Amino acid sequence: MTTAPTPGQGAPETLAPDAVARAHESIAAGTGMDAVTLLVGDLDRQLRFYRDGLALEVLDRPGDRFEDGPAVVTLGRGGVPLVVLRHTPDLPPAGRGSAGLFHTAILFDDQAALAATLASVAQREPGSYVGSADHLVSLAFYLTDPEGNGVELYWDRSRSLWQRADDGTVVMDALRLDPNAFLAEHLDEGLLAGPQSGDAVVGHVHLQVGDVPTARAFYVDALGFDVQAQWHGALFVSAGGYHHHLAMNTWNSAGAGPRASALGLGEVRIVVPTSDDLGALAARVAHARVPVSDDGATLLFEDPWRNVVRVSAAA
Repeated sequence: MTTAPTPGQGAPETLAPDAVARAHESIAAGTGMDAVTLLVGDLDRQLRFYRDGLALEVLDRPGDRFEDGPAVVTLGRGGVPLVVLRHTPDLPPAGRGSAGLFHTAILFDDQAALAATLASVAQREPGSYVGSADHLVSLAFYLTDPEGNGVELYWDRSRSLWQRADDGTVVMDALRLDPNAFLAEHLDEGLLAGPQSGDAVVGHVHLQVGDVPTARAFYVDALGFDVQAQWHGALFVSAGGYHHHLAMNTWNSAGAGPRASALGLGEVRIVVPTSDDLGALAARVAHARVPVSDDGATLLFEDPWRNVVRVSAAA
């Protein structure tokens, strides 16, 4: 894992002064993540990576191009959307050191399904593999897609095995994890013919930001996520005691300001349990004086680095 540089400054101030000072109120415990939207330049190449390499199913592909916008392909597992590819070939690549996506983390129900997907990557996209780690709470394998977007494939250990420090934060680490030993232990040869078996969800999303204090002010003080860990210059936050639904680091982006329009992260989606929870979050965002679009079913707003966040209530 990249060594964290000293957190930079310079992210815009978008929060009301009292938003940080007031007492923390947690976002609804059942909050979770939804599919991540990526703005892609080469739709066919990106589709091959996620469909063939990661063995995701194409859930929706309305056509090569809409009359009013770019082509969009939704991929997932078991009918659950995980990644949305939006074709935007006119956008430039993101600048080096800019804020945006660090990785989309896909959480597998069992180690056999994770192993089958990892084997598919080894066969079809071997150059995308960048590393692995035992984080104590989870086993994780890291990839980079053809346009530089990070992907994590992981499996969680039981919550009963997670350790907590005296201050209540989750104990995490980055211990050596041998991918070949993992495959030897967990790969079911029968799954290789159909590696799409096994359910998966977006477990968390990890962002690159300009500085951690501003990220904390926005995601914790304004939105209501709970801090679960601060580790090597990164902040990990969640709802309901999960090890993290969102993480923010400055390892490659210290001092970054608002993002310019570019390929990469299009949208982070969050799902709260009920419409009442959505209304409560709308009130929190308004209190923090963050500009928001609210149509009664969805909240749409930006974090201090212009990462777009969409929040809806579970069906």
